[in-house]
Amino acid sequence: MTTDMNSAPPAASRAGRPGSPSRRRVLAGAAGAGLAVAAGVHQGAHAADLPPLGTYDVVVIGSGAAGMTAALTAAGQGLSCVVVEKAPAFGGSTARSGAGIWIPNNPVILAAGVPDTPAKAAAYLAAVVGPEVPADRQRAFLTHGPAAISYVMAHSPLRFRWMEGYSDYYPELPGGLANGRSIEPDQLDGRILGAELARLNPPYMDVPAGMVVFSADYKWLALAAVNAKGAAVAAQCLARGTAAALRGEKPLTMGQSLAAGLRAGLRSAGVPVWLNTPLTDLHVENGTVTGAVVTRDGTSGLIRARRGVIVGSGGFEHNAAMRDRYQRQPIGTDWTVGAKENTGDGIRAGERLGAALDLMDDAWWGPAIPVPGQPYFCLAERTLPGGLLVNGSGRRFVNEAAPYSDVVHTMYDVHDTDPAIPSWLIVDQNYRNRYLFKDVLPALPFPDDWYDSGAAHKAWTLDALATSIGVPPAALRTTVDRFNSQARRGEDPDFHRGDSAYDRYYTDPSVLPNPCLAPLRLPPFHAFRIVPGDLGTKGGMRTDARARVLRPDGSVIRGLYAAGNASAAVMGRSYAGAGSTIGPAMTFGYIAARDAAGVL
Repeated sequence: MTTDMNSAPPAASRAGRPGSPSRRRVLAGAAGAGLAVAAGVHQGAHAADLPPLGTYDVVVIGSGAAGMTAALTAAGQGLSCVVVEKAPAFGGSTARSGAGIWIPNNPVILAAGVPDTPAKAAAYLAAVVGPEVPADRQRAFLTHGPAAISYVMAHSPLRFRWMEGYSDYYPELPGGLANGRSIEPDQLDGRILGAELARLNPPYMDVPAGMVVFSADYKWLALAAVNAKGAAVAAQCLARGTAAALRGEKPLTMGQSLAAGLRAGLRSAGVPVWLNTPLTDLHVENGTVTGAVVTRDGTSGLIRARRGVIVGSGGFEHNAAMRDRYQRQPIGTDWTVGAKENTGDGIRAGERLGAALDLMDDAWWGPAIPVPGQPYFCLAERTLPGGLLVNGSGRRFVNEAAPYSDVVHTMYDVHDTDPAIPSWLIVDQNYRNRYLFKDVLPALPFPDDWYDSGAAHKAWTLDALATSIGVPPAALRTTVDRFNSQARRGEDPDFHRGDSAYDRYYTDPSVLPNPCLAPLRLPPFHAFRIVPGDLGTKGGMRTDARARVLRPDGSVIRGLYAAGNASAAVMGRSYAGAGSTIGPAMTFGYIAARDAAGVL
């Protein structure tokens, strides 16, 4: 994406390509990779001397959506399998997530009457990701994705719901659907896991007590104080919670449901999941990956794999050295909402064997507010009418309602010439009186530690607010005045907020003529610090259409597969729709297991 979003061609706007790393970093990375390969060869030479921890057909690294789908698929093909997980809980970032799943032409949306077709999906995905992602990988995702969903439903208690109305992120492109293709897990009773439920990784945000909430509900819950449908959805969420309580259930939705349902499928299939078992290295014999070196009960050991090792260990969002090596500054590990154990272990193990790495400078970005405890990934709040984003100069620089990855790409793209990290979300009291903000109800005060930490500011004039956040008061006043005049007309000629169907998803339909736009007029005014957050990194090992890991020359590292954020994303530098992380993760986990079984 270019700085001037009004004149940027669609491909540039979609790609939002991060800047290239410096020559120093490239050379340092190459040298480090060479040493790592040498170290990996040395370690592999002695791995066979380690205590044996068993032999399986397939060893899966990681218990998120990619890993557990792979293991479930392998077991269904009659293969013996084990899942090893670094954390003391299973589910990884999947369990923390909203668990949207973007897979075109899946059986759930077709049954709901969504007018999808293979031709539409292929045209849309090609338009979104561009030529950077090989066409055969795109075809593999679109071909096998629906089968992966059908397989999971047939071999686990999981059922799914269409997220009706959650638009594809670029619905105006060829094949895009304004009413959306995304699905999410249906409600699941956690009692199905018995004592294992206590080992489910907790969610990123707790559901309000006594309620059963789906991802698709949050759009309406934000509007519950001012919108009849929002109030009705809130009542439905409460009714679901009450009914579940009366039945004695432990209701799970979103990522909790997805992770628990996959784990229940593995239990039924007899697949063990070893927690507190980090990957140390990959074992190679005669040029083929034949096992994994792990630490179990404090001791290193070797698990042998007859058919292959499938790495689904997540990205490197919590590895400060890797983020500094590969990604643009400023960057850190405290702005991500990914699972804290995601430190790139699988990626580094593959790199030591000579795996090619792609997209390492990118992530599943989104604007985040660094509130104390953990950052808040900001979705509806930046889109609802009555707010705008400004950079350090007090000027707007982006369509606030654009797909979240594009907003952060733009923050980085403009930062060197007009600092935008941090940026500031500016809203007025009318906005605060109407809308839920994170988990703070309308009109209620924010926690004191938000102000103490500098994540939030409040003032009775725009000039005072500007001084508090360190932007030029005159510039902020000018920006807000221009924004207000455009909002009253319902037009945004500067950044086209509200032009796309996606822009209008997290909005207030009672605000006319443009549900994305309302003037800021009622003091006090509020500002929230916005930084480049992410759901996880999206760079990793380069794979082919069969999820096999490749070397830089295109040759296959035999016996090694990767899926999820341990692999370079099939979405390239873009983001097709809600669930573009989990949908491909499940699909390529499914593909990897079927290839290992010889049935692909």
